Amino acid sequence: MDNSLMIHDFTDADSVRDWRVVDDVVMGGRSNGAFTLSDDGHGLFSGKVSLENYGGFSSVRQRVRDPEVKSHTTFVIRLKGDGKNYQFRVKSNLYQRHSYIGEFETTGEWQEIIISVDDIYPAFRGRKLRMPPYPAEDLSEIAFLIGNKKAESFRLEIDWIKMQ
Repeated sequence: MDNSLMIHDFTDADSVRDWRVVDDVVMGGRSNGAFTLSDDGHGLFSGKVSLENYGGFSSVRQRVRDPEVKSHTTFVIRLKGDGKNYQFRVKSNLYQRHSYIGEFETTGEWQEIIISVDDIYPAFRGRKLRMPPYPAEDLSEIAFLIGNKKAESFRLEIDWIKMQ
């Protein structure tokens, strides 16, 4: 019996509509990210990270419609990166300011990234917090972020995100 819970599957142009980009421009930076549907039908997060004006990150996020994730302990994400490091972020409710972060490396090829709920940590504005771990009961937002402390172009294709 497959206990998978599909969080998001990029199947058509509407599948990218509810995602929103949040760059460091919210604090004066100059990074520029975009999120579209690729020609192959995958979510495509791409752009440039700039360190100008104390910037240094770009992110894309989406609210989750079916937030109950009890009995699931692992995020599995099928994606193709550009060899750079990224963060996968989740929130258990929309009103919390912090996120729970799982870091991963991409290889330049299609891969399935596996992030255990036990391995993600709470953080706010780049600082780890002394808080309980992710409760893994509710899921209200998912996000991807690049912020490697250097100016760089980036490209991350996402096929699907699920929990097991």
